[in-house]
Amino acid sequence: MRRHSYRRTALGLVVLAATLASACGGPGESGPQSTDTAAALTEKPTCGKEPVTMSAYFETGFPMPKALTDKFSAQFPNVKWEVREDQFAVITQNAPRVLADDPPDLMRLPQVSELVKDNLLKNLDGYAKVFGWDSWPASQLEQLRMKPGGGARGEGSLFAMGLNFSVTGVLYNKTLAERIGMTSAPTTLAEFDDALAKAKQANITPIVQFNGGATGGFAFPLQNLMASFGEPGPINDWIFQKPGATIDTLSNQKAAQHLADWIKAGYFDRDANAMDYAKMMSKFQAGEGLFMFNGDWESGNLDKQMPGKVGFFPFPAEKGDKVAAMSAPLTFGIAANAKHADCAAFFLDWVATNADAREIAVAVGGSHPMGPADAPMPEVKKGTVTAETLAAGAAISQDNGAMDFIANATGAIYAKSWTPQLQKLFAGEQTADGLLKSVQSDYEDQVGS
Repeated sequence: MRRHSYRRTALGLVVLAATLASACGGPGESGPQSTDTAAALTEKPTCGKEPVTMSAYFETGFPMPKALTDKFSAQFPNVKWEVREDQFAVITQNAPRVLADDPPDLMRLPQVSELVKDNLLKNLDGYAKVFGWDSWPASQLEQLRMKPGGGARGEGSLFAMGLNFSVTGVLYNKTLAERIGMTSAPTTLAEFDDALAKAKQANITPIVQFNGGATGGFAFPLQNLMASFGEPGPINDWIFQKPGATIDTLSNQKAAQHLADWIKAGYFDRDANAMDYAKMMSKFQAGEGLFMFNGDWESGNLDKQMPGKVGFFPFPAEKGDKVAAMSAPLTFGIAANAKHADCAAFFLDWVATNADAREIAVAVGGSHPMGPADAPMPEVKKGTVTAETLAAGAAISQDNGAMDFIANATGAIYAKSWTPQLQKLFAGEQTADGLLKSVQSDYEDQVGS
């Protein structure tokens, strides 16, 4: 990744062949994973004309999925939605049980590997074929692919979809930036470090970042530093569970030590380990921090709450010749035993191809819609956070340079390893070297290495 080159109307009810119906077995059975299902789909499924009540399990605090379901029901009045919402940490812990015991038609997914291994997600290959998803840019969907029955991610069958394609980086308060003489976004790690030091000297909190709860946010600056010191390929290999992959590399050791140095220098809030995501956002919007590592899903919100006062930039590399680009689909899946899988698939296709839905992805979600490479993009006002994050996401997609999130390596690695180890690092109870070794050990236990 180099700098500046870097994420229908038909309503006839389709009756699927008996092989598709029989494929919907329970967890642990082989039915839902069978690619024979694809052969049964010869037409694009729809939601039909009869009343349908869709069950959905969404993440609290993110308005885009609800905005999409509301617009969908406005266009297809026979479809209603029963939406349950929880914090991401709760979804992470509950996902296997919910998918097995009360399978939703559509669910926000924390990570797909273990869910695929346990036969809890529907294989979407048949839908991808009839809707044409396989013709979209490969980088949009590769993170959601896996061989049936388990194994490394990045190739194989499609088991999830995205409601949009997000990009993460650094959001900054333009007013506070002016106070320290920062007139443009840093383009090297040294320039970023200099801005942190100047903010500290000016009694401005350099970085407002949550690190409390079961899914802390220090993984964001850490991964950006990893890509600043090294290449994204080995990081993706580790996340995708490629054989022999390790997170404990020389470049990642430099990244973890740099994060430890920031902590020692007092560049974060003193109460970061007690801060949740909502409190972080409140502090940033109140002008209580210069920088915040976060994603484009806040673009629309910040353009509304702080118009013209916030900027965004991809985290710069150590030497400035490349940039970090943690970018991934906002992942949703269909339960293996979902009652209305066809309607859910039709909805996912609508999200990527309908003009109103793509407008919501940009205006509310602040990020790049999924879909064909030549699909029209909604107009965005120049100078907004949304415009800056969209430009970054489009360049990443074109360059095929996206990294998945290090918290997605296994179903338990975020809550049971990254977060507690990063909390210990912040509290002075763990070293940078010990952090990576502990996470790698947990990873090997979880993937059976």
